[in-house]
Amino acid sequence: MGKRFQFKQFVVEDFGCGMPVSTDGIMLGAWATAQTNSRILDIGTGTGLLSLMMAQRFPDTSITAVDIDATAVDAAQQNAAASPWSQRIQIQQQDITDWQTTTRFDTIVCNPPYFNSGEASTNSRRATARHTVTLSHQSLLNALSMLITPQGQAHLILPVYEAKALIEEAKDSGLHVSRLLEVAPTEAKPISRHLFTLVKNRPEKIDAQSLVIRQQGAYSEAFIALTRDFYLKM
Repeated sequence: MGKRFQFKQFVVEDFGCGMPVSTDGIMLGAWATAQTNSRILDIGTGTGLLSLMMAQRFPDTSITAVDIDATAVDAAQQNAAASPWSQRIQIQQQDITDWQTTTRFDTIVCNPPYFNSGEASTNSRRATARHTVTLSHQSLLNALSMLITPQGQAHLILPVYEAKALIEEAKDSGLHVSRLLEVAPTEAKPISRHLFTLVKNRPEKIDAQSLVIRQQGAYSEAFIALTRDFYLKM
């Protein structure tokens, strides 16, 4: 039996997908930006969560979502079809490392595989979603550099160590950080996630901010402000 997650304007069911709804995905979908009438690409869409969030936030955009896993593609297609934005979301089974497309995208969102080392999950779909066995960070950077428009933006989320490593590697692919959000689970715990935006033109200054998810045993005002358009009880 799959898990069902009810948001304010749509529903996500995982249908056995390797990466169900997560706080990471919700933060990224709420934090990423897009221009009016832009083309959005969701890499490794999983259940389609990021595509649905971007469709809700940016009503004049068209969205292409890709995933290498057939089960994920089926889940995303069903979730998109059940949403109010089915006409604007196209789901494809695709390996972006050999995707032959001439389309370039103004905005890319990606909650990428996290782990470069260590033991991968014994669940093959979860391993694909969480471990860089099928998509190395260098391969991802190569795809971002190729698929993004000259003025486009790519928005990602990673644990701190992996984020810093990817950001450093990105320079060799001609990509630079323009925005950075450092996230800590509570005021007593260290930063655990970096949300960041990569662009082709090096910015004069990085827009750097921080956020704590929970303070004094409850969601912080900043986290509520970021996610209130999606969570039912916020």
